[in-house]
Amino acid sequence: MKIDGSCHCGAIAYEAEVDPEKTSICHCTDCQQLTGTAFRVTVPAPEDHYRITKGTPKIYTKTGASGAKRAQAFCADCGSHLYATSVGDGPKVYGIRAGTARQREDLIPTLQKWHRSALHWLPEFQGMTIVEEQ
Repeated sequence: MKIDGSCHCGAIAYEAEVDPEKTSICHCTDCQQLTGTAFRVTVPAPEDHYRITKGTPKIYTKTGASGAKRAQAFCADCGSHLYATSVGDGPKVYGIRAGTARQREDLIPTLQKWHRSALHWLPEFQGMTIVEEQ
C-alpha cells in the first residue's frame, strides 16, 4: 500500500510503500514518554520503500533498555514524530508513525508489543496478537 504524510506544520513530508497488516501498537514506557500519551502506532517500511520528499527531520538517538540505539526523527519546527529506525550499518526499517500518514484510517493495528507496560485504564483492543515484551 502506498502512503504519504507529513509533520503537523508541513515542513517535512514523505512517501512510503507499506504492508498495512504489519501496523502495530507499542506500549513500552519509552513510546509512552516520547508521544506524551498511552502508546504509539507504527507501520514499518524497508529503507528502499521510504523517502523524504520535503524537508529534513531532526534526529534524537535514544538507547533502549536492551542497549540498542534507535534514531527518532521529528520535525524541529512543530515537534511531530515521523519515524524511528536503527542506528549504524545494515539495512534499515523505518517505523513510520501512523498518525502522520494521510491514510492513517487504513492502518489498523494487528499486534500489540510491550503489552506488560500497557496502562491499566486502556480498553482491551479486540482481535490483536499480544506480545508482553518485544
